[in-house]
Amino acid sequence: MKRYLLLENGSRFEGEGFGAECPKEGVICEVVFTSAMVGFLETLTDKSYFGQAVIQTFPLIGNYGVNLEDAESERTGCCAYIVREYCEHPSNFRSKMTLDEFLKKNNVPGLCGIDTRALTKTLCNAGTMNGIITDNPDSVDMEKVKAYRVENAVKSMTGNSREVPETNKAASVNGKEYHVVLLDFGVKENIVRSLAERGCNVTVVNAYTKPEDILKLNPDGIMLSNGPGDPKENTEIIENIQKLIQLKIPLMGICLGHQLLALANGFDTEKLKFGHRGANQPVKDLFTNKVYISTQNHGYAVKPSSIDPSKADTFFINVNDNSNEGLKYKKIPAFSVQFHPEACAGPKDTGYLFDDFVKLMEKKGE
Repeated sequence: MKRYLLLENGSRFEGEGFGAECPKEGVICEVVFTSAMVGFLETLTDKSYFGQAVIQTFPLIGNYGVNLEDAESERTGCCAYIVREYCEHPSNFRSKMTLDEFLKKNNVPGLCGIDTRALTKTLCNAGTMNGIITDNPDSVDMEKVKAYRVENAVKSMTGNSREVPETNKAASVNGKEYHVVLLDFGVKENIVRSLAERGCNVTVVNAYTKPEDILKLNPDGIMLSNGPGDPKENTEIIENIQKLIQLKIPLMGICLGHQLLALANGFDTEKLKFGHRGANQPVKDLFTNKVYISTQNHGYAVKPSSIDPSKADTFFINVNDNSNEGLKYKKIPAFSVQFHPEACAGPKDTGYLFDDFVKLMEKKGE
C-alpha cells in the first residue's frame, strides 16, 4: 500500500506502508532523524521520542530482528517509524520477531522505500519540522499539521513507582549498598541496570512524586532520568527539584534530567535546529580535555549564556556545535549530562559517570 510523508514546508515523500495500519486521519508528528547504525529496538522503545516520527538514516534496518530483552521500556515512544528499507527475514539466533511484526504489535505505522538521506538533508537545512504520515495525502489539513505541538510528554510517559529487584549485591561499594531514588520522566531501563550493576538498590518513582515522599524513602542519591518534550513545560517538576536541591542529597541528571536540573537552578534552555540523535556524537570533558563518543536523543539544550558560573561549571560540550553537554554544580552535590552514559547499544565510553555518582554518595555518607 502506498504511504506518504507530508512535511509542513510542502515537501512530499511517497513510499510503502509497513508495520501497523495508518489511521484514516493520519499521524501528525514532529519529524526527527537518528544516525545510529544499530540499536533500532532501543530507539523504538526510547520514550524520549514521544510525539515524534523517527527516521533512521542507516539504509537497512531490522536485519538482526527483535529481542524484547533489549528493550529500553515496555512500550514504544515514537508514533511512526521511517526507513529506507526494512529486513523481512532477519538472521540472528536471538531474534523473536521481525521489525514489521513488532510495529504491528505496538500499533506503530511504518513508512519505507523513500530516500531517507534526502529527507534528512531537508531537516538539516530547514530544521526540525512537523509532518503527517498518511495513506490519504489529498485529504490532509496542513494548517492542522503546522499547528501541532508535542505536549504533556512527561505526563504521558512516566510510569508507576516500583522497586528494582535485580540489584547486584556483590558490586556494593566498601560493603555499603546505596539506595537511589530514580525519578521516571520516561526512563530508559539501562539507567536502572547501570545503577543495579554498581550495587545500588533502586526505587523508581513517578515523575510527579513530591519531595517529602522521596525523603521518606531515605535515599542516598537521587537520579533524574531522561524523557521527552520541552523541559520548560514541566513547571511542577522543576519546583519539586528546587526543593530536592535544598536537601543536599547527591543528584545526577541525564538528558531531560540535566535540563530540568539546570532550569531548577535558574538557567535557561533552548530548542536546537534539528537536535542530536544518534550513537556518534562527540563530547569533550572540559576538566580533562578528553573527547568521548556518546549516544544522544534530544531536541533541547541548556543555553550556555544562561549558566551562572557561581553555581555551576560547564562539564561537557558538544564538539560539533559547542552546545552544552553537562554541568558540575558548586554549591550542591550534583552533576548532570545531556548525553546517555548508559547507552545501549553503545558506545559506553562514559559509563564511568555512574561510578562518579556512587563516589558522590560515598563522599556524602562520610
